[in-house]
Amino acid sequence: MPFTRLASATTPTAHLGLGLAAVGRPAYLTLGRAAEFPDERTVEALRERTHQLLDAAWAQGVRYVDAARSYGRSEEFLAEWLAAHPEADDVVVGSKWGYTYTGEWRLDAEVHEVKDHCVDAFDRQLAESRELLGDRLDLYQIHSLTPDSPALTDTALHARLAALAAEGVTLGFSTSGPRQADTVRAALELRADGEPLFHTVQSTYNLLEPSAGPALAEAHEAGLTVIVKEALANGRLAGEHAPQQLRDVAAAAGATPDAVALAAVLRAPWAGVVLSGAATVAELHANLLAAATDVDEPQRALLEGLVEEPEAYWRHRSGLPWS
Repeated sequence: MPFTRLASATTPTAHLGLGLAAVGRPAYLTLGRAAEFPDERTVEALRERTHQLLDAAWAQGVRYVDAARSYGRSEEFLAEWLAAHPEADDVVVGSKWGYTYTGEWRLDAEVHEVKDHCVDAFDRQLAESRELLGDRLDLYQIHSLTPDSPALTDTALHARLAALAAEGVTLGFSTSGPRQADTVRAALELRADGEPLFHTVQSTYNLLEPSAGPALAEAHEAGLTVIVKEALANGRLAGEHAPQQLRDVAAAAGATPDAVALAAVLRAPWAGVVLSGAATVAELHANLLAAATDVDEPQRALLEGLVEEPEAYWRHRSGLPWS
């Protein structure tokens, strides 16, 4: 893993990270939320849940934690946990800017987040992230780049990003949508003083939507650390929501569907870190078993039959309810 702070993590589960999207705010785009949060989702309840997950992840050797300005109070919860755990100085902290949380801690908010990749948004959100995370901010990523994002062409923004990198913060970007591969390749072309502007890329990649794979392999070859998000497809590859083929393979492997789905991504030679988006400690422990899960070639062939067309996959994702 070229990203130096991540490369130094040597625990058995170092290639699995914890994403805080599901626990930093009361509503999220994931199936099964009612079962994960049967009680009232107050700020205090989600703070406690986040700290429990961080405790469990740390104990199991997870060393990368992923937050974002739009993940409600995820940075705040993470900062509190870090302050209370000085022994966790090897935890690598990534966050993202480019979306503003607008849900006002409501499940029924009309709009939960608003996208803005302009320079002013970067300046404002960097200040907010630094106020909470201080010098623990290792990686700062543009949130959900798409081919039409102004962040790909805004030279004033590129200068701001380069200045941040000069201060020692690693720069990255995340992608979304059916044209992730195009976005990755466009971002790889960006330079600052002749050097690549970005050193990490975070993309959606899973058994249903693997279309970004070739571009992520190119990013890896170019020296970027690849971080995989939504490896469980917003809950579609876990528990009762998993397709029958995945359940069959999991049963044959003596594992759970989520562990098999994560293991399939971990096997990609370019995958630096694969994120668990667990919302409960039990889910996290199940996800972490992916590090010791494997399937044989015939079973892998069955999993290849789950692939959907990118447009269909992203259309389905956009129709998932915030809950």
